Amino acid sequence: MNGEKKKKIIKTIKIDADKCNGCRACEVICSAFHATPKYSSNNPARSRIHVIREPLKDVYLPVFAGDYTVAECAGRNKYTIDGKEYNECDFCRASCPSRDVFKEPDSGLPLKCDMCESEPPQEKPLCVQWCLNEALLYEEREEEIEEEVKQEELEIGLESLANKYGLHNIMDMVTRMAVSKKG
Repeated sequence: MNGEKKKKIIKTIKIDADKCNGCRACEVICSAFHATPKYSSNNPARSRIHVIREPLKDVYLPVFAGDYTVAECAGRNKYTIDGKEYNECDFCRASCPSRDVFKEPDSGLPLKCDMCESEPPQEKPLCVQWCLNEALLYEEREEEIEEEVKQEELEIGLESLANKYGLHNIMDMVTRMAVSKKG
C-alpha cells in the first residue's frame, strides 16, 4: 500500500504574529485540555503551544509542537528581530534531545499538537477558539498524499524512554510491573 495516492484532509492552524498580544490564553487552555482528567489543572509546560515573548518590544510568536525527532538538527542559525537575537531552536516545532520544550515535564515524553481531537470532537482546536485577537486561525484543506507508515504514539514514547534510560532498564521495569500486577 506504500506509494498509493489518497485524499486526506489536512488540518492546520495559521498564525498571524502581528495580531498576537502575548496573552498566552492558548497555552492555558491547551494545558488544561490535556490535563488528566481534562481541565483538572493548568501547567503551561504541558501545553502543545508556546508563545515566544519579548514584552518590552511587543514581540509575540505562537509556536506549535510538531513531530518528535531523535537527533538534534544541524541548524544553529541566529535571527535578529527588533534588535533581539533569537536562536533557530526558539522557533522550532520539534521535541528533540537538546531541549525541554514540547516535552511532558514529568516523564520527558514528547508532546505534539493533536488539534484537540477527542470525544466529543471539537469544531476547532481550543487555542483557536480562545484566541480573542484572531492571531490563530483554523484551516482545513484536501490534499492528495502518498500513504506512509507512521510510528504510533506508544512506539515513539517507548523509543524516547529507551533512548533516555536504556532499553535494558525499560524492560526490567516492565517485567517488575507485570509481576506486581499479577500478585
